[in-house]
Amino acid sequence: MSTVALPALYVDSVALLASTPRLVLVNRDPSPGETGVPVDATLALELVDTGPDGLHRASARVWVDGILAFEGGALTEIVPAYAGPLATVVQTADALRVVLHPVVPLASLATVHVRVLAQTVGGAASLDEVYSFFVEDRTAPRVVGAQALTQKTVRVAFDEPVLVPAGAAFALTPKSAPAVPVAVAAVNVEASIVLLTLDTEMTPDVLHEVVAIGVTDLFGNAVLGPYDRATFTGFRPAHPLTRRFDLWRMLPKHNRRDDHTGDLFRFIACLQEVTDLLLADVDHWPDIFDLERAPETFVDIILRDLGNPFPFELDTMGKRRLASVLVEMYRQKGTAKGIQNAIRFFLGIDISAITPFNADTLHLGESELGVDWVLGPSDRFARYAFNVEVARILTVRERQQLRAIVEYLKPAHTHFVDLVEPLPPILPNHWELGLSDLGETTALH
Repeated sequence: MSTVALPALYVDSVALLASTPRLVLVNRDPSPGETGVPVDATLALELVDTGPDGLHRASARVWVDGILAFEGGALTEIVPAYAGPLATVVQTADALRVVLHPVVPLASLATVHVRVLAQTVGGAASLDEVYSFFVEDRTAPRVVGAQALTQKTVRVAFDEPVLVPAGAAFALTPKSAPAVPVAVAAVNVEASIVLLTLDTEMTPDVLHEVVAIGVTDLFGNAVLGPYDRATFTGFRPAHPLTRRFDLWRMLPKHNRRDDHTGDLFRFIACLQEVTDLLLADVDHWPDIFDLERAPETFVDIILRDLGNPFPFELDTMGKRRLASVLVEMYRQKGTAKGIQNAIRFFLGIDISAITPFNADTLHLGESELGVDWVLGPSDRFARYAFNVEVARILTVRERQQLRAIVEYLKPAHTHFVDLVEPLPPILPNHWELGLSDLGETTALH
């Protein structure tokens, strides 16, 4: 029997040797990754040598977004673009602190990259590090477009998410005549989209202008002109392409020729708008009896018109489904298929079978009336009686609804007797010490 020697490693002690960089960049303001930095902020940083050599000032360089902002040892160390009133350079024995003050404020929402390069005296250690920060949002939101969605709804889009604080408003003005003046009745904000609900229907095809007043972005910047407005065309409802209902064209030609001032044309245009709105209402008439588009109140009316005999509470979708199949239920009334389909529709239950009703069998000399046998019905009753079998145990509510469905859909001369459900599982009898007798009050399983 051969043996194999496996290699092993034993560690007696562990010592942590932490090495600190000789040249480090500390006290940065703004700090790396900082957000919401003010546009008028100063840029401060500090170079520290942790060793004995000290920092070589002439080797220090600072770039801001690729542009040299500080050059140590130069005649003018801080370039003029960053030599604001708060700009300073202070050097001690082992540190150099530089504060840059941009003359021109930082750009709103800009990502500023700062690169720092330096060496120690003698060049034993060096540093080349880049970090970034993010400037605050000082850019006002802009309106990028508007569109009429319906006769009383207008969508206004901004270039960023906005808020509508108290006191803000939207003004709508028609740019041509004749046109009905409209006002904003409600405002709904969804990120960068604002939905305006008008107090009345706008004039179709007329150019409108919407102006946002006092609307701000998430940082409080208010919308400013000329980017606070947009134009859109008044909504015209859909209509049949072949329809021609132009009141002006219906006038005799000599009346149109005599309209030198245009007053008659403008008057007819006012009547044309009312006519178009009435025609649009007529076009929407089928929506109230369309099962898929009708409002719920009209769906209830449709069910009443169809003579809905079922008193069950249904949601809107259930009412629409019932209205679509109720006529077919009437056709299948009085059949086993009709009962099965109705129960599946309302309760989602597939019945196992519809079986003839059979009374309990009487065994002479054994059966006892009222104990294991009941007096059965007459032959005529039994001939038209039936049971309904289901595959699972129902709730009390389901039993009530199933019985109501069967009673309505069964043939008038038949009798629904029993709802047959599976028996609950038989649990084995437990044993009680000193009381249970094997074969009498308990059984061995």
